[in-house]
Amino acid sequence: QVQLVESGGGLVQPGGSLRLSCAASGSIFSINTMAWYRQAPEKQRELVAGITYGSRTNYADSVKGRFTISRDNAKNTVYLQMNSLKPEDTAVYYCNGKIRPLGLTPEYVYWGQGTQVTVSS
Repeated sequence: QVQLVESGGGLVQPGGSLRLSCAASGSIFSINTMAWYRQAPEKQRELVAGITYGSRTNYADSVKGRFTISRDNAKNTVYLQMNSLKPEDTAVYYCNGKIRPLGLTPEYVYWGQGTQVTVSS
């Protein structure tokens, strides 16, 4: 069974930095696109950043210039470096991946359990 496990969340002051990690494990043939989403209380889950297998990236306008998504294919891990954090960045951050399991042709969408990021003074 494929699992995505996030880590690195926590409490940080405005202007500070955090790095989130998401490691995929299980019976995996390939990991294609990966992404970070976030969901604040009473708000819809939104895409923060995405990255292809070839490391092409895209970002939400609200985080451009502050966040950087990257991946280490050898480790089946995706990262989100968050700099110049603002209170508006407070949310539960979820890892997302389009993953092909071993022995199966289709790709499936998997979600991590989420990690809390709180930006507050």
